[in-house]
Amino acid sequence: MDRAQLTDWIAGYERAWRAAGTDELAELFTGDATYSTAPYESPHRGLAAIGEMWEAERLGPDEEFEMTSEILAVEGDTGVARIEVRYHAPKNKEYRDLWVVRLNDAGLCFHFEEWPFWPPDRQGAAATGAV
Repeated sequence: MDRAQLTDWIAGYERAWRAAGTDELAELFTGDATYSTAPYESPHRGLAAIGEMWEAERLGPDEEFEMTSEILAVEGDTGVARIEVRYHAPKNKEYRDLWVVRLNDAGLCFHFEEWPFWPPDRQGAAATGAV
């Protein structure tokens, strides 16, 4: 992986989050990918589980938000990025994330790990991990 590939993957992630449904997940993740919403959370495993979690966490394709990213490191198949997200009404939430993304040779993510952080005056919680 290189910085350009991770930048493109993050842009695809944002497009998929803004799209209706979860069909675009197959363009981002392997069929058996793991997706952890926070350290120590059990990961969601596979496209179906990731899609189910996405649909439970977002309001839909019309959800108003701004997202920025900064690539912090890339080595081998692993990249780390700082992500900032600001959701507009009705959520009115903001947070910063560190994403650890591992891509295979085809550019699909097989391991995704979030480290979410919220401003001190706001409450936040990671999406519930898989059981």
